[in-house]
Amino acid sequence: MPEILICEVGPRDGLQNAKQLMPTEAKKAWIRSLADAGLREIEVGSFVPPKLIPAMADTHELVVFSRALPNLKVVALAPNLKGFQRAIEAGAHKVTFPVSASREHSLSNVRMTPDQMVEEVRKCAEHPHPGVEMEGAVSTAFGCTMQGEVPEEDVVRIASKLAGFCDSVALADTVGYANPAQVKRLFNKVRSEIGDKLEGAHFHDTRGLGLANALAAYEVGVRAFDSSLGGLGGCPFAPGASGNVITEDLVFMFESMGLDTGIDLDKLLEARKLMVSAIPGEPVYGHLAMAGAPKGFHAAA
Repeated sequence: MPEILICEVGPRDGLQNAKQLMPTEAKKAWIRSLADAGLREIEVGSFVPPKLIPAMADTHELVVFSRALPNLKVVALAPNLKGFQRAIEAGAHKVTFPVSASREHSLSNVRMTPDQMVEEVRKCAEHPHPGVEMEGAVSTAFGCTMQGEVPEEDVVRIASKLAGFCDSVALADTVGYANPAQVKRLFNKVRSEIGDKLEGAHFHDTRGLGLANALAAYEVGVRAFDSSLGGLGGCPFAPGASGNVITEDLVFMFESMGLDTGIDLDKLLEARKLMVSAIPGEPVYGHLAMAGAPKGFHAAA
């Protein structure tokens, strides 16, 4: 089993804010190429009203398609009970619930306060969901473009509540405000409250600290990370939330450190080409794609 788990969120977080729609068949080809590269978790979409985010209108079809791919955990996002029910019907293996620690962002994103959203997730947990994992993701955990500072005690409180009925909890830097010292401090605070229920980290590279923050999280025991191929993505309801951590750069960092991700970098870069060709003109990023691997580089595996 690889030492590092990377969940590719490009088909959801990457495309929800894109200026153009990727055709469904192109999404399927992209998801298949990501799975072929060794990604074991892919967030294929979100069950939200298509009128709000048209790019997610085909999520049901993508979940059904992705379930047929071998050795892949199919992840989807749901903001409420209705979305969770749709995710279950489609066959998602894991559903992520965004619970913002920022009141302003929460109202903008899901039309609920943070505490109301926690109660919505509780309702979902009480709904029959045999075999479906639930992840509570505390978003804007490190700061918010609307509210500014987000008190750490709010993050700890929300994470603790979610840990009571979710299978796992993640901390998300939705708008790229985090720094490595803050990452270590907050992950340690939350882990002291909920222990091993704290699993995932979701960072944005908005201000160039995405990889540094991922490394800081690794150094305090995190082994599961979200990222997006080419750095696509951002929250449409959080101004200034651009650029997820770049999957290929994240994989390269860990592999160059001798840590096995189970991902084939060459195949991952081929998946990137598929993505770029399907949404021409969309800004993409990535140092590895530009510079290539160092001479003599060997992956950890």
